[in-house]
Amino acid sequence: MIARLNDAERAQALADLPEWTMVATPDGLSRRFTFADFNAAFGFMTRVAILAEKADHHPEWSNVYNRVDIVLTTHDAGGLSQRDVALARAIDALLD
Repeated sequence: MIARLNDAERAQALADLPEWTMVATPDGLSRRFTFADFNAAFGFMTRVAILAEKADHHPEWSNVYNRVDIVLTTHDAGGLSQRDVALARAIDALLD
């Protein structure tokens, strides 16, 4: 079973992921990414999809033109888990 993060673990996760914010519904992390155009946004989504598939952990996301909104939550844990934190870090590393 995947464990849901406690308050201390959540605080640490946010400290390590300054561009992400907590969301209540669903209980998880959220971030908006903005790119030069649709092609750049779609390319980013493709790279995230490969990461997510390898991790067997898939984001809730949407794309409008140059913007990608991502929410990470672990349904099996009933909310935010270490899997979400790890995927958020991997997503951020794509931008480095």
